[in-house]
Amino acid sequence: MLSEPLAILRQVYGYRAFRPGQAAVVDAVLAGQDCLVLMPTGGGKSLCYQIPAQALPGVGVVVSPLIALMQDQVAALRQAGVRAAFLNSTVPWREQQAIKRELAAEGLDLLYLAPERLLQEETLALLAGVRLALFAIDEAHCVSQWGHDFRQDYLGLDVLGERFPSVPRLALTATADERTRQEIVARLALKRPARFVSGFDRPNIRYAVQIKTRNANEQLARFLDAHRGQAGIVYCLSRKKTEAVAERLRQAGYRALAYHAGLPAAQRADAQARFLREEGVVIVATVAFGLGIDKPDVRFVAHVDLPKSVEAYYQETGRAGRDGAPAQAWMIYGLQDVVRLRQMVDESVADEQHKRIERSKLDALLGWCEITTCRRQALLRYFGDDLPRPCGNCDICLTPPRTWDGTVAAQKLLSCIVRTGSRFGAAHVIDVLRGQRTDKVRQHRHAGLSTFGIGADLSVAEWRSVLRQLAAGGFVDADAARFGALRLTAAARPLLRSETTLTLRQEAAPAKPAAGRRQRPDGEVAAADEPLWQALRACRLQLAEDAAVPPYVVFHDATLREFARLRPASLDAMLQVHGVGQAKLERYGRAFLEVLTEHARS
Repeated sequence: MLSEPLAILRQVYGYRAFRPGQAAVVDAVLAGQDCLVLMPTGGGKSLCYQIPAQALPGVGVVVSPLIALMQDQVAALRQAGVRAAFLNSTVPWREQQAIKRELAAEGLDLLYLAPERLLQEETLALLAGVRLALFAIDEAHCVSQWGHDFRQDYLGLDVLGERFPSVPRLALTATADERTRQEIVARLALKRPARFVSGFDRPNIRYAVQIKTRNANEQLARFLDAHRGQAGIVYCLSRKKTEAVAERLRQAGYRALAYHAGLPAAQRADAQARFLREEGVVIVATVAFGLGIDKPDVRFVAHVDLPKSVEAYYQETGRAGRDGAPAQAWMIYGLQDVVRLRQMVDESVADEQHKRIERSKLDALLGWCEITTCRRQALLRYFGDDLPRPCGNCDICLTPPRTWDGTVAAQKLLSCIVRTGSRFGAAHVIDVLRGQRTDKVRQHRHAGLSTFGIGADLSVAEWRSVLRQLAAGGFVDADAARFGALRLTAAARPLLRSETTLTLRQEAAPAKPAAGRRQRPDGEVAAADEPLWQALRACRLQLAEDAAVPPYVVFHDATLREFARLRPASLDAMLQVHGVGQAKLERYGRAFLEVLTEHARS
């Protein structure tokens, strides 16, 4: 058995060196220390426990929240020659017994378990009878009751410290603010854990936010035109909408599938399997989809509704571009999204403290949507990270918004809300401001108000922009219990009294992409290498189908691009390519070498 971490990294995974932060975590685990590990999605968290599990005597137990995720990771590990298995309800009884015998005989390096399975007394007793290398608690933010992915079963994982006090435990996540980090340590009862917080930046992801227009379907269509044939995720707030959007995309020629918790389990499993194993599939989903998704070549994540928090947004967009190649995070939103989400919070069964936190998280996301400075800097700042300069890869950096002094316009709107009794939604208040003699205006005799018609100089869209930015700034709130009736907050008083001024962004019409423009996933492949690149992908797809694994489990796109660029002429030369380990070389090397040799002759 290999025991040196760097040797394992090179011979099993085919990587020449650790990524920043990984080696320190591995060293701490090998020293027997508990760890809290925060790394961005795609930053290599899994190696932080997979390598120590292979280097140490005994088995590493991995707590994973989703069956599909553990199946995917175990398949990838086995392809790399690692002795790995999982125990869950999908495993037949005879196979479970064989895995248990293998475990008892120290024939496994890694065993994956769901938290509910791990907490069963039978499982704890089984683990008490074998030598344990470590416990890795993946997606550890699921322990937080204030978080966006809370799992009840995670609350019982503190038992591991009680039952196995000498076994090091790692809590790993990509998303946790300081409150959540403290909660993870406390609820899991980690013992003086070493804390490793890598930067949250994902520089390959381009962030863009647009205002939702009346034709949101057309906005999505324009965005997706640049991504035909690419894998991506479209997030919606409701189950009904996921199915409607997926159907429209299928009619437009996309390989689109709906995914939400209301679908039959078999249909959900099929959708996830197709997304992982096939190329160019678009999943249209609620937040029920995506936790721990390992697919590296997701080229875009689109939100057609506002998520619930900055944490949720970061977690969901982080599923794009795990391979480091260019990816896009695109979102459209409107004031109605805010009203609907606040209504969901108000109508939930949570206590008032929890609701207050949820409202503040939503307000933070809304404020981020409306900023006029670099989005990446603000996003990282939320998580306590710092980016010294604007990123140059977000919509604001690429097309800086124009701003204007909106103090007087804001005062007009705030005054109109007060004059109409704080009992009406955005549409009616704007009608009064613009002097529209609608039936509702006549019914409530609002044409006689001093604010009637004082905002005729701005369009409906411009007033909606002012209102949205006032909501984002905390000056206005929409009362979900009263059908979105607008009301002023305490922060509005200084603005009404001219004790402060307000700078607003000027909305621009969304630009239409140039015809045929597309961000290619294989953008780093030279034109001369294109035929070889396509042949290598075809070879990979066939091998993946034969092995019943997703194509990226055979080799990532980055490895195929290196094959196309370097054109290794021998198995030894292939072993020097990033991502080619010994087991995969033995399993797949000759098939790819044949493709390379054939193209060398042509």
